[in-house]
Amino acid sequence: MSNDMLEQYYRNILSELGEDPDREGLVRTPARAAQAMRFFTQGYNETVEHLLNRAVFTEDYKDLILVKNIEFYSLCEHHLVPFFGEAHIAYIPNGKVIGLSKIARLVDMFARRLQVQERMTDQIGHALQEAIKPKGVAVIIEARHLCMMMRGVNKQNSKMTTSHVSGEFHEDAKTRAELFNLLGVSPTGITR
Repeated sequence: MSNDMLEQYYRNILSELGEDPDREGLVRTPARAAQAMRFFTQGYNETVEHLLNRAVFTEDYKDLILVKNIEFYSLCEHHLVPFFGEAHIAYIPNGKVIGLSKIARLVDMFARRLQVQERMTDQIGHALQEAIKPKGVAVIIEARHLCMMMRGVNKQNSKMTTSHVSGEFHEDAKTRAELFNLLGVSPTGITR
């Protein structure tokens, strides 16, 4: 679909809402909205293989690696409104490590699509597992959803947490406890 067609859709939406799309403040809105939507969904134009190209390295590091507080912004596929928050990504290498910035880019690639938080959490975990075959992967995402905050139940302080764990994070209580400790969370889920 061309930007011109997307712009026309936004122009039609403005008209359907009772606005005048030729009003001075709205004349460029369809073009800006189309450009913004392309940016918000640019993850559809990326692949894990291309993103991680030449960023997987052989390394004999055997302990837990954790990247915390990776901020992200996504669009809820049910209402096309933002949800946003932080992702925490951990893995235990098995002879391979991934470039640090690529972990954040992996989060962005999946966040920049129409999403639900649960699927995004799993997609990140599966992609990392497939790319470097670690001994374990953990993805924890905490997010605020504007579909819940500014419409519907209007709950301003609600936050959703999702997780994907595999390998040693799933099977070994000691490894899971180490992750919780590094995240500053007790195994019961209460923040310290």
